[in-house]
Amino acid sequence: MIRPNILVIAGHDPSGGAGIQADIESAAANGAHAATLVTLLTCQDTINVHAAQAVDQDFFRRCLNTVCADMSFAAIKIGVVGSPAQVSLIAELAASMPDVPLVLDPVLRAAGGGQLADDSVGLALSAQLFEHAAVITPNAAEARLLCNGETDIDACGAQLSRRARAALITGGDEGEGDVLNRLYMNGECVHSARWPRLPGVFHGSGCTLASAIAAQLANGQSLENALQAAQAYTWQTLDAAFAAGGGQKIPLRLPLPARIEP
Repeated sequence: MIRPNILVIAGHDPSGGAGIQADIESAAANGAHAATLVTLLTCQDTINVHAAQAVDQDFFRRCLNTVCADMSFAAIKIGVVGSPAQVSLIAELAASMPDVPLVLDPVLRAAGGGQLADDSVGLALSAQLFEHAAVITPNAAEARLLCNGETDIDACGAQLSRRARAALITGGDEGEGDVLNRLYMNGECVHSARWPRLPGVFHGSGCTLASAIAAQLANGQSLENALQAAQAYTWQTLDAAFAAGGGQKIPLRLPLPARIEP
């Protein structure tokens, strides 16, 4: 392979700001090819999620089996999942590929407040998929939801890093001061990274980060180096973000092509 394949399992966002399109662009920018499996279709814009519909379970299973029979993968990235049944199928896949690093972005709510996944999905993720993850990447709000409303981020990190091998809790949604991203392993905060907070609200930053981590891991980087490179890349995409609609800005994940003179 010229570049490694990563398997991306996530939802579709018609605005192109988050979900599968964000994953494809981020993976490409970080040197990987994204093969994509859609978990659910959403009705959303750059402002909010208005509705979501999970992909038929039998069709989802068929797509998963088909792509895995044809391709090999150097990493797996999981975004929003549409149902507990989908979680079970993904967990079976992860168990069959123990040497393939899995990056899990537990998307539970949209930034605008719309519900993407109900509590049963969050419970299934925690019970069935966290143990297979090389790293999970919740933002602060998602970390609190996954820890039954625990408000202390260090306590959340301690809990989550005992369920997964590592938990990177991002602080972009905290809203004050610099953005502080904290990495937890074995119940302890082992590293923190501080980034200047940029003005505005961004659509798809979590997808961008998680897919960049997966692509870096697929290219043979250590977890530490993958996290560092992916965070730097994500900050750069946010710094160059653009307004495609009337709501949140979209990260510029791929560079603009060189100008072609007539």
